[in-house]
Amino acid sequence: MNGTRPADIVLRPATGPDAVSIAKVMRAALGSFDWMPVIHTPDEDLAFIRDVVLPRQQVTVTEAGEDIVGFIAVSGEWVEQLYLDPARTGQGIGSWLLTDATAALSVVKLHCFQANTGARRFYERHGFIAEGFGDGTKNEEGLPDILYVRRR
Repeated sequence: MNGTRPADIVLRPATGPDAVSIAKVMRAALGSFDWMPVIHTPDEDLAFIRDVVLPRQQVTVTEAGEDIVGFIAVSGEWVEQLYLDPARTGQGIGSWLLTDATAALSVVKLHCFQANTGARRFYERHGFIAEGFGDGTKNEEGLPDILYVRRR
């Protein structure tokens, strides 16, 4: 991101009423990958965000005007979710979210699907190292994944 924040973007803590918009961003991001199986309905996505993510994780959203265009959810040293509106990738928003949400953490861990080459490049640019490779038996999508870890 080169230290430049997108001019039209605001970061703020997520609130309960954000659940619908957050679920839509997650679905749009997941739907942009031709290799990603669709295993949940929009209602299930919303229930997951509303009943699991928002109450149990620290969630930060990015807004452009009135629209939520991205979010990150952190639990302890784990980045559990990081999704952007596909139209807003490559603008530094993901970098800003990741940097802001993990600044105080000496160790940060996350899982990324092996097929997600763009996310892999993104995390490696941010100092994450692949420390484990899974065959997909431990995630509900059944897709091979990578355990990434960043230590400071």
